[in-house]
Amino acid sequence: MFTDQVKVKLIAGKGGDGIISWRREKYIPKGGPYGGNGGAGGSIIVQCDPQIYSLDAFCNQRQIYAEKGQNGESNNRHGRNGKDLILKVPCGTLIRDSESGTLLYDLTEPGESFTLCSGGKGGKGNTFFKTSTNRAPAKCTPGKPGETCAVEFELKLIADVGFLGFPNAGKSTLLSKLAAIEVKIGAYPFTTLKPNLSFIEFDDFSRIYLADIPGIIPDAHANRGLGLSFLKHVERSSTLIYLIDISGEEERDPYEDFLCLRREAEAYSPAILKKPFLVALNKIDKGEENLAAFKKRYPFPKETLFEISALQEKGLEPFIETMRSLAQQNGKKYS
Repeated sequence: MFTDQVKVKLIAGKGGDGIISWRREKYIPKGGPYGGNGGAGGSIIVQCDPQIYSLDAFCNQRQIYAEKGQNGESNNRHGRNGKDLILKVPCGTLIRDSESGTLLYDLTEPGESFTLCSGGKGGKGNTFFKTSTNRAPAKCTPGKPGETCAVEFELKLIADVGFLGFPNAGKSTLLSKLAAIEVKIGAYPFTTLKPNLSFIEFDDFSRIYLADIPGIIPDAHANRGLGLSFLKHVERSSTLIYLIDISGEEERDPYEDFLCLRREAEAYSPAILKKPFLVALNKIDKGEENLAAFKKRYPFPKETLFEISALQEKGLEPFIETMRSLAQQNGKKYS
């Protein structure tokens, strides 16, 4: 299961109550106030963790509570503060107000954190109210309630390279050859039902991260097919790879597929078309007759065009090197 959008209600911890207590000890006849203050309630903090890749941990939670502060005790003992609750989310998580839709925070950097709800302050015991004119105050205050907010977490994967292609174009096969990841591969549309995130590690131990999303179909920007659920996951990739099935086995024009992918990306977010890109013509072992027609109509520099066969691992080395250079040159851009 891959969860990339959840709504939760967050409730910070209530502060502990102050108490009224009196000192009653032998040889101390006048005694006096002896009630301690309550502890502060725990806050709720959201933290970015690069080891987490989805919001699955929150899919069955509707309300999340931080720990309450303990009440004060006699002998002027302060109640224990409630522990802060740290919610760990993937890099690329947007936090919005559930009611207004206002963006509260955008977590993109590992270790970045944001306090969403602050815990309530602890109440005061009667010792706190002792003065020179009021030696025996019979007064205490309750702890304050913690802050409450209803938020929506939305994940947009952060990757160096995002793959765009029609169903059965071979994205999952290509990803399985490029990176050490097991993906579901089958000869039917929509084999991929959730994004796959992996990386290629090179000899110098540098990495580029790859995001493979489910196949795009016409009108995906209008939420047809898997549509909007996954188009957003290429929005933050610094480099795009258009994977085109050049074989024509699906009885589609490969060049029209390329134009359709660009139209859908532009309709979702025009900024996507401004990103650097490469075009991988896959399955060349089955579609050599379509290559010439595609190249003739292709309006961009020929250096962005690569002929590959993911299944037979043909043409992958120059494609990987160019993809690496382009991704590292542009870095991660989150617009």
